[in-house]
Order: sequence, then C-alpha cells, then structure tokens
Amino acid sequence: MLSTGALRAHLLAARLAGPVATSREDSLRSYRLFAVGDPRVTLGLAPERPWGERDLLRLMADRCGVSDDPGHVSGLDVIDPERTVAGLDAFARRLAYAARRRAPVLFGTGHPHRLLGFYAALADALSAAGCTVLTPAQGRCVDMTTRFGVRTYRLDHVRGVVLVREPGVRPRGSGTGAHTHSPLPVRMALGWIAERRGVLPELVVGDHGWVCGAGQLGIEAIGLADTDDPALFVGEAEGQVSVAVPVDDGVRSEYYLPLTRYVLNRARLSQ
Repeated sequence: MLSTGALRAHLLAARLAGPVATSREDSLRSYRLFAVGDPRVTLGLAPERPWGERDLLRLMADRCGVSDDPGHVSGLDVIDPERTVAGLDAFARRLAYAARRRAPVLFGTGHPHRLLGFYAALADALSAAGCTVLTPAQGRCVDMTTRFGVRTYRLDHVRGVVLVREPGVRPRGSGTGAHTHSPLPVRMALGWIAERRGVLPELVVGDHGWVCGAGQLGIEAIGLADTDDPALFVGEAEGQVSVAVPVDDGVRSEYYLPLTRYVLNRARLSQ
C-alpha cells in the first residue's frame, strides 16, 4: 500500500507536483485567454460569472498552490503536493461512490500519450466492481479546430477509455491518439448515446474538454488538470466540476502508476 508520505515524495521526485515543467508564462497566458473567453482554454465551460486575470490567479493559488504574485511572470510554475494528495483523495471517494452504485461511467482523455494507462486501470477496476464502462460512438468523426486548421478525427476506444485519432494514423485500438483540449469529443459521445436513447454516464472521468464539456452539460465530472488549465478549477469553484486534481499532466506515463495504486487503494478498488 502506498502511504500518503510515499505518494508525496513520488509527486516531488517525478515533478508531478512541486516545481513542474509548465512555465509561469504559459500559465499566465492561459489565464489571460480564459478571462476573455477564448475557447482554446475555456474547454467547453461557460462560466457563471466573469473571471478576470487577478481572480483566476487567486483561484489557481488557492486550488493549485501557484504564486499569487502578479509580478511573478517567468520561470517554472509550482503545484503544492498537499493539494494534489487532497485532490486524489476526493477523486478516489467519487470513484468509490460510483462503484457502490454500480454507476455507468465514461472515461475519456485528451492526453492519451501520458494518461491512458492511468484511466484504463481505473476503468478496469470499476468494471470489475460492476460498473458499466461506456464506449460510445466508435469510429464517429468529429471536426476540430487546431493550430493547423480544421482537422477531422475519429473516436476510438482503448481499454475502456475514449480518445480521438486522425483517420489512418494508427490501427484501431492502438494506444496512440491525438492530444486535444476540445470538448467536441465528449459532446459527440454523449450525443451518440442520446440519439439511441441509451444509458448516459453518471460520472465522466478524464481531463481537458472531457471534464469541462461533460460538466457544462450537467453530468458529474472529475479529472486531472495542470496549472495552465484554469477551466477545470473554475468549473470546480462554480460547482460544474466535482473534482479537479492539480498535477502536471505531461510527464512520462509510468510516473502516474503510483497515483493509480494510491487512488485504487483509497477507493478500495485494488485488485
């Protein structure tokens, strides 16, 4: 069993918390863009009230542990490991509740290169506990705006986790998908279920637009978020997102394995 102390030490050693690779410049840029409603950083969330840059800086200092000094404009950003541990505890409690209810759950990620294994292990555990892990809209196309223009992606499922990939890039079911912040994939997945009058998820687990897009539609959502992802923390503050865990979302995939073990143990889902 991974203790809280051991988890905290791992978070710092792997740079999942403490000084992280996300730059202060990137974080502040995201806060500026969110304040003016740029969809690249709102991730499908429509805030209930205006959020100025200073409001966002104070929120992110409270939720993540970044510096609240607006004069601090360069260098690496910081995540408080205590806040990460607290977030993972809340995340685990929500998974445990879903397991007790045998609730239908949807997993989706815009970070398949890094986080697929983390979500897939959770999906396996919830499935073993009697939850239905939903895998809707296989092969459906969604057009998303990227820095290279509008591109068409297809939804695919890997180990119970929905992701998107460019058609023809990798065989169906392979673990390599596209990095995206867009809420369009979760909207496509939920719309596909609704069209067929299927069972909607009681919980969506993921990151980026998967969490914010689901929360905006009134479906409970939990996920991981970096210091340059203010939308999830705004959603949490306003009640549209249930849990946003502050953590660097771009380190090597194997570094998330201790987080997986910790969450499964805290949720009493260890196999």
